[in-house]
Amino acid sequence: LGVPISDIDLSTPLLPAEVTARAEAAGLRAIPTGIDHGTVTLLAGDRAFEVTTFRADIATDGRRAVVRFSTEIAEDAARRDFTMNALYARMDGSLVDPLGGLADLQARRVRFILDPERRIREDALRILRFFRFTAWYGSEIEAEGLAACAVLADLIDGLARERIGAEMRKLLAASDPAPAVAAMAASGVLARCLPGAETAALAPLVAREQIAGVAPDWRTRLAAITPSMAVETLRLTNAEVRHLSSIAKALEAPYGPAALAASHGAEVAEAALLLRTALEPAPWLPLASEIVRGARAELPLTARDLVAAGLAEGPMLGAALSRARTAWLDSDLTLDKAALMREALDRSL
Repeated sequence: LGVPISDIDLSTPLLPAEVTARAEAAGLRAIPTGIDHGTVTLLAGDRAFEVTTFRADIATDGRRAVVRFSTEIAEDAARRDFTMNALYARMDGSLVDPLGGLADLQARRVRFILDPERRIREDALRILRFFRFTAWYGSEIEAEGLAACAVLADLIDGLARERIGAEMRKLLAASDPAPAVAAMAASGVLARCLPGAETAALAPLVAREQIAGVAPDWRTRLAAITPSMAVETLRLTNAEVRHLSSIAKALEAPYGPAALAASHGAEVAEAALLLRTALEPAPWLPLASEIVRGARAELPLTARDLVAAGLAEGPMLGAALSRARTAWLDSDLTLDKAALMREALDRSL
């Protein structure tokens, strides 16, 4: 498809011990990262490559599989999730396509291998992968796969929240995840992942982003669809929680673009403005220069200025400075030092 990739996975009929021996003989470091499943990670400089022996599933429980090793590509392909993920390339670049995955990939059709319900019962995470791959590579929602996801949506309850969070981050980072997320909602899958989520603002938000030339940010998209319970349900990091909390506070602030950037930073201000206008009929205005103005602005009045004016250090000083800052933001950053000094000292002396 000509799109960037982040990793390279290798498959082989060789057993892990033979992979390790050959790698070490070639001067590569071999790490047995998933030896029970046939995976050895090889380090070439600072790059890692996973090398996995061809395998077939013996038993699955919806989260993990017991496998046996194989020497057949067709067996290895049959245990994978989607046909586009069962494509192999030989060392010379020629394609091995046991299940018709190339035609599906070229048609941008995300299709489960053989029986969708069986594939999902083997690993319930495949429900979320179906929507994530559709958002990134699909042209439309494949009907048979969608029906299977709807029937088995309750299996999501057995997944670790960290795994759900990882998939949602990747899905929402797609160029336009709105159709896939809408299908998740219609099938009952989204409610299992994010109870109470609403999707109405997502498509307008994506349109605003595209008009504004803003790169996709999964955090802003998450803020558009879900209330605060995402913190627990997706096991967000402290940094992610702080960012989403800042967006929520910025949405409530009665400020324009410049003052919003001055009070919350350019990144949060941009996200809040996109969300604030997503459901409004008014066209998106070019606000980048105003955001930059606010992000670069500094309050003209300092604590040292107030002390020099006779205000003693302590709680009253902090309150006076806070009062000046609020007035400055309310004025869209237009009040000068003299005006802010009057505002600060009005109830302090």
